[in-house]
Amino acid sequence: MRAVLSLSLVSLSYALSIQQRDNGFTDPASWLTNVPATNDLHEPINIVISADSDDDVLNTNLTTGGAGTYFQSFGYSYECLGQHQGVHQSADLADGRGAVNETAVIRWDYGDVVVGTCKETVNGGAHFRYWAQDGSKAKTGALFLAASYEQAVAQGHGIVPNGYNLGRDWLVGNATTQSSLIPTAELTSGATYSGETTASNYTYSTSVQYISGLASNTSDGINHADSVSVNGAPANDGLVAVLTVKILSKPKVDASSAGSRYLRSGTELLLYTTAYTLLAIAAVALMI
Repeated sequence: MRAVLSLSLVSLSYALSIQQRDNGFTDPASWLTNVPATNDLHEPINIVISADSDDDVLNTNLTTGGAGTYFQSFGYSYECLGQHQGVHQSADLADGRGAVNETAVIRWDYGDVVVGTCKETVNGGAHFRYWAQDGSKAKTGALFLAASYEQAVAQGHGIVPNGYNLGRDWLVGNATTQSSLIPTAELTSGATYSGETTASNYTYSTSVQYISGLASNTSDGINHADSVSVNGAPANDGLVAVLTVKILSKPKVDASSAGSRYLRSGTELLLYTTAYTLLAIAAVALMI
């Protein structure tokens, strides 16, 4: 009986340890996504929005104040007309669900939250995919991001040289309102950044710490590694940026009526973007 009780306590201790981590997430099964139709190639998961962030920030269903508003506060938004272009990638966050497709792809909006992501789809730019760690075995709520900087559609949406590391650092720089580019080549584990951003009358405070020893510093198995690697350096430098995000202020009245300049309903978005999208589709057709 004592042996059974001891085993049960060990199992309980292990289960609890899965849920708890000092930096606000549980290690995924892999720090790489799975890219279909590439002969088992992958892209780095290089950013985590920690479970130590405010709950609203981690809520991917909120139309105001949640993850979408936070992304828009530093210049990223949902895909053009809400339509995904390209293949889905999966990731296994060790939360009991196995490998699942990304929750969404978020693109740089070129200063126009309504139609700017249509421009990113055509011209290329910074973007990321994200997944929420919310399965039954690790329900932390943390968001895992695979960030990169892609080429234009005319170049096949490849990744620019050093594009995984740069995509991570440019997102961090925007989320912390840095006055100069983060020095990617000089980054080391423990580097920190912080700053504030605003969207839809929500103000967010973001604190970032870079951590090594989680992801591998390698080009092995990395998608587009030949073009991404610079001067023989690994395509993925192995650093993970861990973000902790707090909401400092919220709208004084309901955001759906007073603070929603950035977030549109599907009907409004359709009215605003139909003409632009037709132009974008025509541009894509000409460049293919």
